[in-house]
Amino acid sequence: MKIGIDKIGFAMPNYYLDIRDLATARGIEPDKFTKGLLQLEMSIPPVSQDIVTLGAQAAYDILDKDDLERIDMIIVGTESGVDQSKASSVFIHGLLDIQPFVRAIEVKEACYGATAALDFAKNHVMNNPESKVLVIASDIAKYGVKSSGESTQGAGSCAMLVSSNPRILEFNNDNVCLTRDVMDFWRPNYSQYAFVEGRFSTEQYLDCLTTTWNRYIEKTKQSLNDFSAVCLHLPYPKLGLKGLTLLLEQAEEEKKEELLTRFNESILYSQRVGNIYTGSLFLGLLSLLENNNTLEAGNKIGLYSYGSGAVAEVFSLTLVEGYKNQLRNNRFDDFGKRTRISIDEYEKMFFRDTAVDEEGNLDISDIKDESRFVLEKIENHKRVYKKQF
Repeated sequence: MKIGIDKIGFAMPNYYLDIRDLATARGIEPDKFTKGLLQLEMSIPPVSQDIVTLGAQAAYDILDKDDLERIDMIIVGTESGVDQSKASSVFIHGLLDIQPFVRAIEVKEACYGATAALDFAKNHVMNNPESKVLVIASDIAKYGVKSSGESTQGAGSCAMLVSSNPRILEFNNDNVCLTRDVMDFWRPNYSQYAFVEGRFSTEQYLDCLTTTWNRYIEKTKQSLNDFSAVCLHLPYPKLGLKGLTLLLEQAEEEKKEELLTRFNESILYSQRVGNIYTGSLFLGLLSLLENNNTLEAGNKIGLYSYGSGAVAEVFSLTLVEGYKNQLRNNRFDDFGKRTRISIDEYEKMFFRDTAVDEEGNLDISDIKDESRFVLEKIENHKRVYKKQF
């Protein structure tokens, strides 16, 4: 039985910051961000947008009535959870009005969680061929004003519908995973922002890639020549390029050129969104699929997932006949509809105080958010979400 990704969608906030404006405000040469990171813009959410609203929107855009009736599992991969107990998938289930007999959970392992969620979804459909599983990768990367990671922030959500007889990509059951107990990036419960050992984290990302890739090649008896494209987790696009460059040492010149071209297609969306943690790998995959003109059914795509702490995984997907029919060819229109904000607006919007009062209330009624799904308020310590249209 073929199992894989039947639909894929994406949602981002309606505001963005030009990375060159950030560089100028911080007294940094813009090339350090535009060329050094290969970053152009960052998606910036108001307080009324979080992983729940973005995840609900990403899923809403791809689901139809039949999906809402057949989905019996929702898994959200995130490291930006809104509650230490209640899964964000439960909120999303309610906002989307999915049928009630559903298992809803949240998975965490830094930027890796949604990759594990896909494997859980695959196994569920294998045992329940008529089922559909909604997997959502939703995150907001926030490091603080003038922090070392400020230029790699971002916000967004990818939603994927996993089913039998998928119409976009088929799982190949060749996953190889690696776990290391390292402290390269982490966020304790008591901290609003993550702690990062930048250089060490880069080293771990790259070493986990080559170690896991070599084990994958050994196990599957494949080579880089078997892949038409390779997508990598993108904390920022330049790091993905560094990782791919290491793999390309195994390739002939013609294959190098092909894979570099596909890589450049895979970073187009991330360059304008920023880091979305669990969703970064899948935003790259979506960007590749929607911006290339050469990939065909039967082509194999390799993927590298990495979550600090650390868990890494290499696996592959195969394109299905007619996959382009399930994708958009005008997503850049969405980027053009966003509102560019100033540095002052960014600092006030992104870092607005969200502490509740003594009664557990937070009034954000002054925010005029015209998104379909919004966080309306926090009342008696309860998050209140609303579908506006």
